[in-house]
Amino acid sequence: MQTSAEPIKISPADFATLLRGEARTISGWSAEWNARRFAAQIVIIILGAGFYGAAMGWWRAPEQALFVAIKFPLIILLTALGNALLNGMLAPLLGLNIPFRQSFAAVVMSCAITSAILGAFAPLLAFAVWSAPPLEAHPVAAYNLIKLAHVGVITFAGTVGNARLLQLLVHLGGGRAVAFRVFFAWLVGNLFLGSQLSWIARPFIGAPELPVQFFRDGAMKGNFYENVFGAFVQFFPNH
Repeated sequence: MQTSAEPIKISPADFATLLRGEARTISGWSAEWNARRFAAQIVIIILGAGFYGAAMGWWRAPEQALFVAIKFPLIILLTALGNALLNGMLAPLLGLNIPFRQSFAAVVMSCAITSAILGAFAPLLAFAVWSAPPLEAHPVAAYNLIKLAHVGVITFAGTVGNARLLQLLVHLGGGRAVAFRVFFAWLVGNLFLGSQLSWIARPFIGAPELPVQFFRDGAMKGNFYENVFGAFVQFFPNH
């Protein structure tokens, strides 16, 4: 007896449904496990975040583009997995009784939407890198310009992905009050874990005065919040 593995794919209709965040359809996806659809969403995360990561690191050097193309999807997937474990415990406590599998599927759905948007922006950011002031002539101006562009795009993509997640939680929870409680708790966990993983995995854009590296020396030293607090203290030295 011969068996052939079916390719991992997502139909154009499913992809459109995912991007539109159609809560009724997507809640059905999360309730009934479909390994191929789930794998297709993972592929969207890897490709979308990977292309965007390459555009992010290309400004600094081709090696940096390769490094970030690997690190960026990995951070999103690890954040989704870590938060799914936490979310599966928090949701019932906050009034949304869904199993771990369904909470994980909801988080992956949100990350897939965010990654698809990032992937769509990758060519535009690559063009922005090509059009930016030369690194050698204006390193500070070029670095700040590229950094602000990435902050804007990532903020937009993350906002859309989380908005779709909130719509799904409203549908699953049967009310906005429960959905907002769960969404806020999930968002805090996402920001906490995601920011720390990003701190460990730096650099991404790559500061012009520092060497191209996969990880910074002493990547495990300190944390994101300590760095923010230190910057705050330096900004207000007399307070």
